[in-house]
Formats: sequence, structure tokens, C-alpha cells
Amino acid sequence: MVKYILKRIGLAIITIFTVLTITFFLMNMVPGGPFMSEKAISQEAQAALEAKYGMDKPLIQQYFTYLGDALHGDLGMSLKQRGRSVTSIITSRFPVSAKVGGISILVSLLIGIPLGCFAALHRGKAIDSIISVIATCGIAVPSFVICTLLLYFFGVNLKLLPTFGLTSWKHYIMPVISLSFYPTAYIMRLMRSSMLDVLGQDYMRTAKAKGLSQFVSLFKHALRNALLPVITYVGPMMAYTLVGSFVVEKIFTIPGLGGEFIKSITSRDYTVIMGTTIFLATLMIVLNMVVDIIYKIVDPRIKLS
Repeated sequence: MVKYILKRIGLAIITIFTVLTITFFLMNMVPGGPFMSEKAISQEAQAALEAKYGMDKPLIQQYFTYLGDALHGDLGMSLKQRGRSVTSIITSRFPVSAKVGGISILVSLLIGIPLGCFAALHRGKAIDSIISVIATCGIAVPSFVICTLLLYFFGVNLKLLPTFGLTSWKHYIMPVISLSFYPTAYIMRLMRSSMLDVLGQDYMRTAKAKGLSQFVSLFKHALRNALLPVITYVGPMMAYTLVGSFVVEKIFTIPGLGGEFIKSITSRDYTVIMGTTIFLATLMIVLNMVVDIIYKIVDPRIKLS
């Protein structure tokens, strides 16, 4: 177990380092520069700005400087928001995104797992077909389409829910539905197929032959094994929910990290773009690492080759 965890942590560190390196050099390969959009800026002023932020030094020197600062938690200063560090921007904006994303993940698990099990237990019946149709629609329809439909019906026509901001619990309803719709549908399908596979195993027939009640056989034997594919999906689901929230945040005018990231791209704020990309990539890698470790705890037979 300890050897597996250490290997997984080592792979995570290597992956984070690779993402940081690729992000840095790709950003510097983009034509133009962060100060090109300044109005009527002279060559002398541009050179002075580049010298101030260390962008006049050789690229490899800039890379090692940035790498050293990043290892100490310093992602640099924003090139457009004068006086603000990238770290402060992330720490002030990400909690909003994390709150919306966290609620969406919880909703997805609480709805997707029970409905998937229910569909498997009623295979071939009308309720199974209805759940399958809903799951297929949820996977096929993008989140921005869900956002548009919710805004049109519940925000504009019926005027039941507020359409922007996060000042009350009602403001969370439409963004959470938009973010959780796809993961919920995917978990429903995943849980249904996994549960059907488990129910057909020999040990389930043995449990039934021994006279165990359906409740005990399902929750003690079937559910634990059927949850393994869902646990595997939790890591990518968290990544999808947090990164996918960028579009949802923009549509519902949520003051999260997504809006800040989009603004940094349009304004060519290189340090914010790099810092946000590295932060989100690190978050995704760490979440996947934690899920893999949990998977190992649930099923000790898992090995890291």
C-alpha cells in the first residue's frame, strides 16, 4: 500500500512539472506580447515594462526563475491588474467556483448513484427506459444549452429564479443544475451497467441462495463492487465540473475564477493565464491521485504497473 501511494505521488509530481514546463513555453510561443494592446505605447516604454517584469531576459532564464518562484508558491504579479499577485486573484476567486462546483458534484452523486441502482434493479421496465433516456440526453446536451434553456424558461418567462450573481440560495439552483446534469447522467449509466454486471456474478447468486435479504445482499455485497467504476470517474468528474464551470460562470455572471481566466485571455495577461492553468492542472492531478489511492483502499488488488 505504502509503495503504491509513493509511486502515485511521484507520478503526480512529474506530471505537474511537465504541465508547468509545457504551459510556460507554449505561452511564450504565442505571437505578440502582453503590452502590445497598450494604446500608443512607445518602444522605450514597452522595453521598460518588459525589464520590470523580467521579460527581457533569455527565455531559459525566465523559465528557471518562474519555476523557482512557483515552487515557493509565487506565481508572479498580474501584468494588467497592477499591484495584484496571481496567487491573490486565485485565492479570492476560486472559493466561489469551488462552492458551486462542490454542490454540483454532491448533487450528481446523490442523484446519479441511486437512480443507476434503481434502473438496474428494474431492468427492462418502463422506469428503466425513462432513466436511460434522461441519461442519454444529459450526456448529449452541452452545459451551455442547459444554461440557455434554464434562463429562458425559469429566468425570463416564469421569472421564478434570478439569472445572475450569487447573493442567495436561489442563485445557485440554475448554475448547479447546469453543471451537475452531465455528471449525473454519466453516473446513472455507469452505475446501471456496473450494478447489472455485479448482480450477475456467482457470489450474488450464492448470497441469495443462503437466504440473505435483498437489502443486505445489495448494500453489503453488490453496491461496494458496483461503486468501483464510479469512484474511478470521481476524479475526472471533479476536474470537468471545476473547469466546465468557466462557461457557466460567464453565462450566469458568477464572480468565480472562470470569469477571471477568460478576462486574462482576452487581455493577454500572461502571468494570470499561466498561474490559473497550472493551478487547475495541479488540482486535477491531485484529485485523480487521491481517487486512485481511494480505489486502492477499496480494492487492494489494484497495482500500479
